[in-house]
Amino acid sequence: MKVNNNKAGFTLIELMIVVAIIAIIAAIALPKLMSARISANENAAVATLRSIAASQQQFQASSSVDTDYDGGGEFGYFGELAGVADLRIGAATGDVAAPLDPPYLATPFGDITTSLVERQGYFYQIWLPSDASPSLGVAEAATGGAATTNPGSSNCEVMWCCYAWPVDAGKTGMRTFFINQEGDIISYSNRDTADQYSGTTSMPAFSEALSAVDMDAALGLLDTSGATPVVTAQDGNIWTPVGN
Repeated sequence: MKVNNNKAGFTLIELMIVVAIIAIIAAIALPKLMSARISANENAAVATLRSIAASQQQFQASSSVDTDYDGGGEFGYFGELAGVADLRIGAATGDVAAPLDPPYLATPFGDITTSLVERQGYFYQIWLPSDASPSLGVAEAATGGAATTNPGSSNCEVMWCCYAWPVDAGKTGMRTFFINQEGDIISYSNRDTADQYSGTTSMPAFSEALSAVDMDAALGLLDTSGATPVVTAQDGNIWTPVGN
């Protein structure tokens, strides 16, 4: 009896064709997947900033922090809002009370490293004002809550701001966002690689999206009132409103 040892299989040319087809499909699909991911992360960043703004309003209205004892509540840092950092109870550094319970922000927002919170491809940083004039931004402590220099009591009753920028620009997100006590979100396209906010090596300072180096300054939106548009933001970039 004869045994047929011939087995059907792919020829080299057929395998090369299959590989080429897979490569073409991947080349088409990957950019679309990346674009969808960026869009989803940007939408999440906008929603997160709105959630932070709502939490700040609740925190301030509750007078959870009132370091000058005048009955006016103050805005807070991530660590305070999320109930993981001690609350400020006096103007002096170290005057603190137990963390907020229940918190106004989800506990994961209390996972703070080098003053930053990372969520879904974006870094977030809250700035509170000093009592100086002009009022400068005071960053959160590296692991959350007030740093060695407390923010200004009076100005903290009326001012705060927060930035959101990509962990890796072009991969986890593109646009950079800003919100403050006014509640309006503005954004910068962040496509200029020479002036791009990304990760922990290129982060926005407190006044980048403002029209002056002052927490109380107007938003640095493009001024189109004249014949020639004028950039007013401190970082020299064009910031535009984000639709509701």
